[in-house]
Amino acid sequence: MRPTGRLHLGHYHGVLKNWLVLQHEYDSYFFVADWHALTTHYAEPGIIGDSVMEMVIDWLATGVNPANAKIFVQSDVPEHAELHLLLSMVTPLGWLERVPSYKDQQAKLRERDLATYGFLGYPLLQSADILIYKAGLVPVGEDQVAHVELTREVARRFNHFYGREPDFEARADTAIRKMGKKNARVYRDLRRRYREQGDHEALKTGQALLESQANLALGDRERLYGYLEGSGRIILPEPQAMLTPASKMPGLDGQKMSKSYGNTIALRDDPAEIERKLRTMPTDPARVRRDDPGNPDICPVFQLHKVYSDESRQQWVREGCTSAGIGCLDCKQPIIESVLAELAPIRENAFEYEQDPQLVRNILRQGAEAAREIAHETMLEVRSVIGLNY
Repeated sequence: MRPTGRLHLGHYHGVLKNWLVLQHEYDSYFFVADWHALTTHYAEPGIIGDSVMEMVIDWLATGVNPANAKIFVQSDVPEHAELHLLLSMVTPLGWLERVPSYKDQQAKLRERDLATYGFLGYPLLQSADILIYKAGLVPVGEDQVAHVELTREVARRFNHFYGREPDFEARADTAIRKMGKKNARVYRDLRRRYREQGDHEALKTGQALLESQANLALGDRERLYGYLEGSGRIILPEPQAMLTPASKMPGLDGQKMSKSYGNTIALRDDPAEIERKLRTMPTDPARVRRDDPGNPDICPVFQLHKVYSDESRQQWVREGCTSAGIGCLDCKQPIIESVLAELAPIRENAFEYEQDPQLVRNILRQGAEAAREIAHETMLEVRSVIGLNY
């Protein structure tokens, strides 16, 4: 996440609740993308500095656990920047110019001067963020799938240039023999079927076979992945996009909840402020008086009921609104109670970290150290294949 302001319910329902699940299922890396924030907020870095700790406190308060995931600040792992630099040497300019979000964001953020190298290159920095950990899956919304596809293309191009060792076939043959006679025979047959017949099922089976070989070193396994596909050694594996459910969290005006729309409820807003925001949010504009019937389908409050209320309550709202049986404040009260109940434990958990910022700094330091260990290993390999290991 980019640290450009306080987190709100849209972040919680759209991203954080998903992270809470993923941290128990995968080896997860969650980082504060401060360099990415600079691509659009380079003229106002104070926003970034003020937001880093606040954002991490929000993560921890919602249940992101440093025991289950690596939590760190991007700029504390400078290997991200080094890999970005080296990838930029082989990435065609046209690939970056064609990323859909490049022109879209320039159009949306016309008040900012985004004609910078950093803004053009931020999808490649994102690729470095992913490839530095040899990530298999990247949780993204549909609007970010193009960035993961760019990452796959960059990895493929990098492997094409630098994955061909002079004695690649001999090394691959040695690695195959380490699998044992039976598995080696199966691997060679699967490779032949894929190379000669284009059998993609054989390719998938071969990849699964390699994944199950506990006695293979990482370098040998990656070498055999490449040999199976007919390419060289795979130095930077191609990641897959893991589509996350679309956020259904509307803002106070019915639009998507966003800081730029000024329609948010922050995760640590004061309860009185939350109640004030919800009590004063707009409703069906045609319902001027208490006894005027309304239309829930055009009312922002009913959009919140779709998030927080079960079917029976939604039906109560619909019937009461269309018949003028309930007033707008009656309709809003269950939402107020639900939002306050949802945010109360988050606010309580956050208090501990607010009172002990050193605890947060220690979590970030430990997360960065753990991330750097992995990133360092990747960069040793990257420098070696490029020839930067003088």
